[in-house]
Amino acid sequence: DPRGTYTCETGGKESSPFQVHYRMCQNCIEVDAPTISGIVVADVVATIFLAVAVYCITGQDKGRMSRGEGRAPLAAHGWGW
Repeated sequence: DPRGTYTCETGGKESSPFQVHYRMCQNCIEVDAPTISGIVVADVVATIFLAVAVYCITGQDKGRMSRGEGRAPLAAHGWGW
């Protein structure tokens, strides 16, 4: 445990004491470069997958006609009010 009060000695001279506080992380995870790159690649792949899924779902509605499509307007039948 590195906590405590310390002094430095150089050439027979002693510095004024200083206190060291040290807190260890109990639940910390060390993240290195391969871990970060793996997270970034997984995020990009998930984003592309989601974009393709949205494109495929919205692309299926093109074949259906809406209610008003394909009908002649009322004025074409001579019912112009």
